[in-house]
Amino acid sequence: MKKLLLSLLLLVTCAVAGARVSAAVSRAAAEPLSDRTAAAEPLLLPRPASVEPGKGLFRMSAATPFVAETPAQAELLRSFAAVALGYLPEVATDAPRAASVRFSTDAAFPDEGYRLEVGPGGIAVAASSERGFLYALQTLRQLLPDDAPSAAEWRVPAVRIADAPRFAYRGLMLDVARYFIPKEHVLKIIDAIAPLKINTLHLHLSDDNGWRVEIRRYPRLTQVGAWRVDRPGVPFPARRNALQWEEATVGGYYTQQDIREIVAHAAARRIDVIPEIDIPAHSNAALAAYPELACPVVDKYIGVLPGPGGDNARIIFCAGNDRVYDFLRNVLDEVMELFPSKRIHLGGDEADKHYWALCPRCRERMRAEGMSDPEQLQGYFMRRVSDYVRSRGREVCGWDELTRAELPEGAIVYGWQGMGDLALRAARQGHRFVMTPAKVCYLIRYQGPQWFEPETYFGNNTLRGLFDYDPVKPDWEPAWRDLLLGVQASLWTEFCSSPADVDHLLFPRTAALAEIGWSQPGRKRWPEFLGALDRYVDRLEGMGIVSARSMYNIQHTVRPHDGRLAVELACERPDVEIRYTTDGGEPTWRSARYRRPVSVDRSTTLRCATFRGRERTGEVLTLDLGWNLATARSVEGVGAQGWLLVNGLCGRRDSDFEWCTRAGGELVATVDLLREETLHRCTLGVLANPGMGIYLPAEVSVELSSDNEHFTEVARLVAPVDALFSDWRGRRDLELDLGGRTARWVRFRARSAGIVPPTAPRPGREAQLCCDEIVVE
Repeated sequence: MKKLLLSLLLLVTCAVAGARVSAAVSRAAAEPLSDRTAAAEPLLLPRPASVEPGKGLFRMSAATPFVAETPAQAELLRSFAAVALGYLPEVATDAPRAASVRFSTDAAFPDEGYRLEVGPGGIAVAASSERGFLYALQTLRQLLPDDAPSAAEWRVPAVRIADAPRFAYRGLMLDVARYFIPKEHVLKIIDAIAPLKINTLHLHLSDDNGWRVEIRRYPRLTQVGAWRVDRPGVPFPARRNALQWEEATVGGYYTQQDIREIVAHAAARRIDVIPEIDIPAHSNAALAAYPELACPVVDKYIGVLPGPGGDNARIIFCAGNDRVYDFLRNVLDEVMELFPSKRIHLGGDEADKHYWALCPRCRERMRAEGMSDPEQLQGYFMRRVSDYVRSRGREVCGWDELTRAELPEGAIVYGWQGMGDLALRAARQGHRFVMTPAKVCYLIRYQGPQWFEPETYFGNNTLRGLFDYDPVKPDWEPAWRDLLLGVQASLWTEFCSSPADVDHLLFPRTAALAEIGWSQPGRKRWPEFLGALDRYVDRLEGMGIVSARSMYNIQHTVRPHDGRLAVELACERPDVEIRYTTDGGEPTWRSARYRRPVSVDRSTTLRCATFRGRERTGEVLTLDLGWNLATARSVEGVGAQGWLLVNGLCGRRDSDFEWCTRAGGELVATVDLLREETLHRCTLGVLANPGMGIYLPAEVSVELSSDNEHFTEVARLVAPVDALFSDWRGRRDLELDLGGRTARWVRFRARSAGIVPPTAPRPGREAQLCCDEIVVE
């Protein structure tokens, strides 16, 4: 017990810092504080439900008496003092003597709630559970100065805090399947999230790209399924599938002893670890080890996928094969032995039914069960496995695709698609749910201005965007609010290749998730959050975790306006200033301060960065703004995106908000030069990123007109057929000769490469067009 509780309190060294606040918390917050002053509220993370600054200080030293009611409470106090204060005090449990630091049980508090009172006479902590006492000590740790005092005395500011979480479920999902996160780093992440009062760690243990947990009955799951071929230098979406003769060298797995250590480490910090075994899809790693569990109509090599997999991702467990259910029961038996959590996540997402529709076993299963739709077959599959999990006394969790068929009894649904609204289908049927919407809570997405970020995909989920998210919407039915367990941030690791990559995506955004899960909506304040966050980030660095500094970087928007370009600059941090230059020089704290959009009417190199006083806090953003006959002119034919083609700025990534896009077909853009001009050449910027289904156009043509009605084609470029779907990725400026002709209107046509073939990434889809800057000279 002593070792466990000491481990429990080790988390306070890195601390900085849906149940509603209970009546006990509300009453405590309403009671007046004697000698209250207008002292500033301390910056705490996550922000408590009620904080009343007091007057004066409490001085704590090795001579300070401690009193607790139980031996367990006494050990918590000793461990806290040993780690946070640097000494081991004597704690009395059997005498109600006067005390300067006292624990007392108050059954009126919810499980995780607490009251913390600090005054000149001492510190009093009340809670109903060990977890509540722990969270009170985490908050107390944030009230202490960062550095040990020069004298053997700690000064704690007087304050009264009444606190409890908004939601009972406050989770972080780690995808350890696509990138195997070493055990030691998982333990470090647990240490980093514990002070944030996050209470759930969801481990995504299996996917097409790797099987990560030792199952003794099926050793090939880790002998084969834990390893993939290497594709050095190729980003995840563009990695081609393994050939049967290629050696698999990248991966890893957790032994059962590793899992026990992770679970115990988390439990000591009162974090529940939920395992996920994803079925029936995302199962290529398992099927590479045991291919007989796939549908017998699969006629291709089944290997662990190094990337998305294309058509191979359609290979899933056979729903008509009873041996599959035996296999999964045996696997889950070992998983449930390793993970004491009452919840087991079974995935259920993104299951392509292609092979089920062809498979005689699956078709016979559908006939026997009276089904007409393969979606019903997935419902059967998930219910059958879920029933077994429930028979073992556990609850089943799954992604929101479960709502496409009859839900397993008692299933908890994780809303992820879009804003997570499919989870409300489950709520309408009385099911509990967790919100982890991809558009807000998926940490794989860019967390700031993309030109400074490591490559990933699918747009931006910024720190501020996550902080502002509220999962409860005004138009919800009252019952849904009660069924919402809480929120989760989910980190998918397609673009991670090191623990540092994981840290960059996790921190500091995980702190914003903690604020959503714990703090009451009316208590959230962005400036105060940032103040507490800065201290948290400093302490993470002391643990060897380097957080992203994306919140200090500048997001730009360059728009045509009245024949000029208006350059808008923005930063998430309100406590920094943007300084800029327009002569290409390095910005300094003495450079012009940005206060309003900068107007540009010629080729200009604008450089800018954020500063706090004389210190530069962010990266230098360089905008090379070109100027030509088409710049800042009107564009027809491409809707609201047209201005991106003539804003003088070239895009660098497909999701950096600088591209006009089309899925298949033809992109047509007509530029009005305002007057007749003699035209010699023009260029159109295009992008290829095969992993995202973006390919160079099959052909580009240019037409000229003097009246915007009659157009004549004057130039055309046609790509070689064998080059359309190559692996090349990058930006290319296609130049066309206009031959000195005179015209006012210039029309560009770019035709898609067509349907992506089976041999290329993203097969079967219309090739996407990405076009950027038009230059006319």
